[in-house]
Amino acid sequence: MSLPPPPGPDGLDAAFKALADPTRRLLLDRLREQNGRTLRELCESLAMTRQSATQHLDLLVRANLVVVVRRGRERLHYLNPAPIHEIEERWISGFDRPRLRTISVVKHLAEEQAMSAGPGSVPSYVYVTYIRADAQQVWSALTSADLTARYWGHANVSDWREGSRWEHVRTDGSGVADVVGRVLSADPPTRLVITFGEEGTDAAEPRPSVVTFLVEPYQDIVRLTVTHENLPDAKALGDVSHGWPAVLANLKSLLETGEALPQRPWEMAPKEA
Repeated sequence: MSLPPPPGPDGLDAAFKALADPTRRLLLDRLREQNGRTLRELCESLAMTRQSATQHLDLLVRANLVVVVRRGRERLHYLNPAPIHEIEERWISGFDRPRLRTISVVKHLAEEQAMSAGPGSVPSYVYVTYIRADAQQVWSALTSADLTARYWGHANVSDWREGSRWEHVRTDGSGVADVVGRVLSADPPTRLVITFGEEGTDAAEPRPSVVTFLVEPYQDIVRLTVTHENLPDAKALGDVSHGWPAVLANLKSLLETGEALPQRPWEMAPKEA
C-alpha cells in the first residue's frame, strides 16, 4: 500500500510545485466550491479529459492538497488545507501571531482536513492524520474506555460488536452519557463504523450522523481517516470541524508521547474571521 507522505519539508516542496500550475489551482477552486467531487464531475466542470484530470489530481494527492475517499466504486476528491496551514504557520504567522494563535497552539491542529456540506451519502466531514503507532494501538485508543477517558474527557463504553450500543460517558462519576449510538460495523483493527446519536422511534426524526474510522498501517506509522456524515446542518458541521481536530490531536499526542496535551484543545475558541 502506498500512502501520501505526512506533512514536512518534502511535502511543502510538492505543494509549491503543485500550486504553480494554473490548471491544478483551478481544480482546487472547483473543490472549494463543491467538495467531494468525482473525477467525472471535475472533468465536466473543467471541460478536461479524464487522463489530464487524473494526472493533475495525482500530483495534488501526492502533495497532500487533495484527499481521496472511496465510496463503493467511486473515488471522491476533497480539498485538504493542511499544507496551506503549514505554509501559513512557517512564513506568515510570525508576522501576525495574535490573529493566528488558534492555529499554532495545538501542534499540527489540522494535519489533513477536508469538509463538505453535500447531501446524501457523501461524507460531510473528512479528517486524516498520521500517527507514529501500530494499528492495534490506534484501535485500542478508539475503543478503550480508559484511553478515551484520558484524551477525550469521556469514556467510550461498548463491547464493540456489530449492533451493540456504545456510550460516550462523562468521567466525573455521574455515569451520564452525553452521546449514545450503535456499532454498525467493526473490523478490528482497521475499520469501525458507529452512529453518533441514537435514531428515534418517530419516523419524522432525523437519522443519526455516522462516523467511520479507517486505520491504515504503513511501516512505522498509521494513517487514521475519520469521516462524519449525515450531519443535519451547517452548525453541526461547524461543531465537528472544531471538535474532531482537537480530539484527534490529543489522541495523537497520547499515543506518541504517552501524555495527552496539557490543556483540553477543544476548549479553545475557534479563530475569529
